[in-house]
Amino acid sequence: MNYAKALAYLDQHVSYDTTGRIESPSLDNIQRMMTTMGEPQLAAPAIHVTGTNGKGSTVQMITRLLMAHGLTVGTYTSPHLHRVNERIARSGEPIDDESFAEQIAAIAELEGLTGVRPSYFEACTAAAFRWFADVAVDVVVAEVGLLGRWDATNVLDAQVAVVTNIGMDHNEFAGPTLADIAREKAGIIKPGSAAVIGETSESLVDILAEPAASTRLCRDIDFAVEGNELAIGGRLVDLRTPTSIYPDMFLPLHGAHQGDNAAAALTAVETFFAAPLAADLVAEGFAAVEMPGRFEVVGHQPLVIVDGAHNPAGGDTCAQVFFDDFAPEGRRILVVGTLRDPAEMLAALRAEEFDAVIAATAPSPRGVDARAVGAAAVAVGAEEVLVVDTISDACRMALDEADASDAVLVAGSLYVAGEARVALAKLLP
Repeated sequence: MNYAKALAYLDQHVSYDTTGRIESPSLDNIQRMMTTMGEPQLAAPAIHVTGTNGKGSTVQMITRLLMAHGLTVGTYTSPHLHRVNERIARSGEPIDDESFAEQIAAIAELEGLTGVRPSYFEACTAAAFRWFADVAVDVVVAEVGLLGRWDATNVLDAQVAVVTNIGMDHNEFAGPTLADIAREKAGIIKPGSAAVIGETSESLVDILAEPAASTRLCRDIDFAVEGNELAIGGRLVDLRTPTSIYPDMFLPLHGAHQGDNAAAALTAVETFFAAPLAADLVAEGFAAVEMPGRFEVVGHQPLVIVDGAHNPAGGDTCAQVFFDDFAPEGRRILVVGTLRDPAEMLAALRAEEFDAVIAATAPSPRGVDARAVGAAAVAVGAEEVLVVDTISDACRMALDEADASDAVLVAGSLYVAGEARVALAKLLP
């Protein structure tokens, strides 16, 4: 099997359910695959991360902190911006095409042997764990794809389980309350896990305390952000963990919320090592973090920012950073596409505060039609609303409209961010 055939195999296994709840959720398929392959997910210790928002950033911070300590790290994330290889990385480098094809070929062969037809995500997850075992990584850092309890990554028996926060998302699969969401995310906490809890709502923390764990560390009690200031190119934070205080740590990421992610990541790695970390290695790890498509500044004059916010909580954070931290003085132009209720996303992104909104269809089978996105923008109070077919066309229109003093924000989903990055790379000098 070559790389093109591997991609075709995955495309044949796409099974995202948009019709409602999964009636009988189960890990049977992925567990049967793991058992047949000799339990590759148990070949290395693991840190497992879930949460409504911030888990991608937290995973990357954990990865870089572990790498700064000389470990070879297998990182599994989703979704991807441009190529599926991005989901599976060894010490920050995505799996190469040949190795990816080899792993997917093994999964395809396994399907024939076991009769288990994996979903796209299950196939990628199985391929990741198999590759990590093959290349003998020292530790696995895995991001939950959907909620937690029934996510394919939950075949892991992680030494550290991280819950960044609890918000309303994926309500077609869980809910209708935050308590329901919390119970699903709590499913990654195992009896042998140290649980790092980033959520601060007392009622939700109580739910996250229900599963047995080896220890439980909670934000603002056991770890916290003691200082968080805007800096050139990111944030300067003072972090407190159960063992130490780490002052003046630079994060090359935008938004005060990244301080919260950093505190959880640092606590997770300290807990993994069961020891304080050297401050210089912490600084080295944080400085190396890169998050393409997450409030990423891709252009100046005009200022152009791409953010993969995909739910109202993420949209609210995105808008707060855009208006408060960057405070653009010229015209403000929003390019937006979404996979969910556009009214919720447009309200969260504060579309009415932009001078112009350019609506487009997100590049996904689940993308909401551009006309519906535009109508939602009008409904929330945006005065100038333009509708085009694609994100690429919307980016071109935004740059045509913008002067050097203006600011363009592209947001709505990681699929939107991925297409925008490609288009803007061609359009910007």
